[in-house]
Amino acid sequence: MIEKELLLLGLLKESPKHGYDIKRKIKEILSLFAGVDLKSIYYPLQILERDGLVIKRITKPGNRPERIVYELTSKGESYFDDLLNRSFLNFKRPQFSLDLSLYFLHFMKPAVAKRRMRARLSILNRVSKGLEQMIKEQSKKKPSSLARILEHNRCQVQAESDFLIDLIKSV
Repeated sequence: MIEKELLLLGLLKESPKHGYDIKRKIKEILSLFAGVDLKSIYYPLQILERDGLVIKRITKPGNRPERIVYELTSKGESYFDDLLNRSFLNFKRPQFSLDLSLYFLHFMKPAVAKRRMRARLSILNRVSKGLEQMIKEQSKKKPSSLARILEHNRCQVQAESDFLIDLIKSV
């Protein structure tokens, strides 16, 4: 659960948030990169609250209905710092959909395999161009955390593209 805890605590370290803000931020931005799929954030938040890492407060902004706002405790801040430090050394092998196809590649006719790999390469090129555009846009903003994530993803796409170019030659 290190990724989920790191994600939730990190978002709350930015600022206190209510559930909808947390879900929106995860869906719109971080789920694209973090590989974390939280069906419900409320159960993990409940566990973090039980462990004294977050507190929840009821707020009533203006004429709006009451909302529960989650906030990081000092214990939560320390735990977040520890998780962030550990996450840099936490190596999980990334899973690529290509790997399974490569395992069974010998069952494909070489001409078909090359066509499929070229098609994948074409998609990767479009993804890379999209990432480059997003990097330019995000680089202008502060903090540039998303730009760094996008650049990391662009490098991974480039590495797979380079691999496929070599593989096509050898098949």
